[in-house]
Amino acid sequence: MMCMSTANILVPVAIGAVAVVLALGLVNLLRGGSPSRSQNLMRLRVVLQFVAVIVIMGVIWWTRGF
Repeated sequence: MMCMSTANILVPVAIGAVAVVLALGLVNLLRGGSPSRSQNLMRLRVVLQFVAVIVIMGVIWWTRGF
């Protein structure tokens, strides 16, 4: 069972993970880093965005009582 404190932790962690990977990708781009690394970071960001959306939707669903 998920309580509100768990929801209050999961959502910012999911969003923060997306932000960190996005920032890493931008730093890699601006420094002229490896295109392969940029591609991997972009793929990771897309996966993390999917997870973040699922987490957010799950929290909304759970807090409304199923």
